[in-house]
Amino acid sequence: MTRREFLARFGAGAAWLALSRLGWAQALETSPRPNVVLIFSDDQGYADIGCQGCTDISTPNLDAICAGGTRFSSGYVTAPVCSPSRAGLMTGRYQQRYGHEHNPGNSREAGLPLTETTLADHLKAAGYATGMVGKWHLGMLEKQNPINRGFDEFFGFLHGAHSYIVPNDSRRDPIRRGLKPVQESAYLTDAFGREACDFIQRHAAEPFFFYLAFNAVHAPLEATRGYMSRFPHIEDPRRRTFAAMMAAMDDAVGNVLTTLRSQGLEQDTLVFFISDNGGPTPQTTSRNDPLRGYKGQVYEGGIRVPFALRWPGHIPAGMVYDRPVSSLDVVPTVLAAAGVRIPRGLDGVNLTPFLSGAMSGDPHEQLFWRMGRKTAVRRGKWKLLREARGDYELYDLGNDIAETNNLAQIEPERLAELQGALAAWDAEMIDPLWIRESFSR
Repeated sequence: MTRREFLARFGAGAAWLALSRLGWAQALETSPRPNVVLIFSDDQGYADIGCQGCTDISTPNLDAICAGGTRFSSGYVTAPVCSPSRAGLMTGRYQQRYGHEHNPGNSREAGLPLTETTLADHLKAAGYATGMVGKWHLGMLEKQNPINRGFDEFFGFLHGAHSYIVPNDSRRDPIRRGLKPVQESAYLTDAFGREACDFIQRHAAEPFFFYLAFNAVHAPLEATRGYMSRFPHIEDPRRRTFAAMMAAMDDAVGNVLTTLRSQGLEQDTLVFFISDNGGPTPQTTSRNDPLRGYKGQVYEGGIRVPFALRWPGHIPAGMVYDRPVSSLDVVPTVLAAAGVRIPRGLDGVNLTPFLSGAMSGDPHEQLFWRMGRKTAVRRGKWKLLREARGDYELYDLGNDIAETNNLAQIEPERLAELQGALAAWDAEMIDPLWIRESFSR
């Protein structure tokens, strides 16, 4: 029975009933394999989305993903900067296990080690059509190109940032289709949305995995007049440009959601939306309220991000889930949904049974971060961290989400306990394969 035949015969309600009566594992045996759309924004702050407090920028399509699925208010990424965060996302493993601890900087050799298996590798081997559009940032060499890391199709760029207005103005890192540079005239966010919809339309009759990795809203701050004209109420020109960039990304997401609906795929597509790290407020006006800190820091503002999952009939709609989850969880969650064996050695977990009620408790006993001297661990409501300069700090996030009251001196036993957990985890990791000077250990 095909996916569409299953839904036509039984409907989304029956799928949910199957989950409730038969249990998660048994229901998967009779359910069609879902499509997967993984949307990854760039440098979007915790409060740069309407459902998390943004009031001067409307994000109706991003909000719709949250309303139609589950929003994770304690959703984390594995690094406070772009490239290592993407490495953790694509592999489901702490990137420190294989040395991808820092951004590659100007090194053309640095990138996701070829020994690692990507989510696209797993799904391609399982018969999925796989495509990617947007920012890669996991290696500049041909052997590191998405086409050689599990993706059948790729349209985008390889490095960490790119012009939006002049997409072709980059000899070092041109826009590519597959391995070949191509000419592009559209505003880059619009182009990425266009290519995403085209992929979905062409592969609507088969299971597909599509990774839409926007470079919005990463610097440079560039937007078209049309998007800028939507925000006459914002006086700060930098914030107005940022708002326009957000609007363009939200429109592109809306076009993707509309395309899924028009192709009859909405009910059978798992959609993740996550930002790669917290917002760099001083550079772009992004906001991380009520969190402390920014991109590049292991305070909450650097690593806790907008994070949502929508899968109609399989997870609750409109739910806010506050237990800590991680971008590490994307790989096992997707593989489980696709009926693919979850390999050993992953650090993420399948989130779906926690959301459906089949499993209780925290998905993770603890989560860890390390980027040079910057390091952190979260266990339950407690978080231990150390920034590049300074001593260890201890916070009770259950009562102090803004990390204003350092309890390190008041809770010495808790401090020692978390330091021990961090040391044990650190001992399992390897040294970084490259070190940017500004993040030397």
